[in-house]
Amino acid sequence: MNDLIRVVIMDDHDMVRLGLKTYLLMEPRIRVIGEAASGADGLRLLEKLAAEGEESLPHVVLMDLMMPGMNGIEATAETLKRYPSIRVVMLTSFLEEDMVVKAIEAGAISYVLKTIQADQLIQVIEGAARGMPILVSEVSQALTRGLRQRTAQNDEEGFTVREKEVLLLIADGKSNKEIADELHISIKTVKTHVSNLLMKCALEDRTQLAIYAHRKGLAEGNRS
Repeated sequence: MNDLIRVVIMDDHDMVRLGLKTYLLMEPRIRVIGEAASGADGLRLLEKLAAEGEESLPHVVLMDLMMPGMNGIEATAETLKRYPSIRVVMLTSFLEEDMVVKAIEAGAISYVLKTIQADQLIQVIEGAARGMPILVSEVSQALTRGLRQRTAQNDEEGFTVREKEVLLLIADGKSNKEIADELHISIKTVKTHVSNLLMKCALEDRTQLAIYAHRKGLAEGNRS
């Protein structure tokens, strides 16, 4: 991906789309390439862009949660089913635990509230474009509560001490380099631990590992 981040906005409120577009247009690193007032309209827009070539698709979609017809969770799942390279950021006013869980399970890389500061939203968009999930404290706590409500199981996975340390840092959104620096190990060793964690947890990527850590309550526990 080049330095320019292509963004599509899906939100049923005209003023929200206008405000977001107006602010993002001032960011030289970001280009708003389209907007839609519903999930269905958004998918039609993405289909049109895809017809022009892979390079015309957005890197990031800012997705509203509550929209008429196809809601944001449904639109996220369908978007990623058709265009797995896109990163979806859920941008909403709702913090209900179940909604947070469903959005992340649908594939949203980040979940942020519309009260977010403008400069923080830029960081979230840039992080999403790089494949890095960002969950602020209140959203992370809501995710943990929601996942705990869904399952009471607490299986013993047989993690080593180092694997648990790596898992906790993944849950904090750390990159492989940041984990290597913090634990004073090589990036190659970090990658090996990540691979082992994915295998032991039967998961596919780092985002799922982060969700797993929150679900188990590990992200809130002691790191000893």
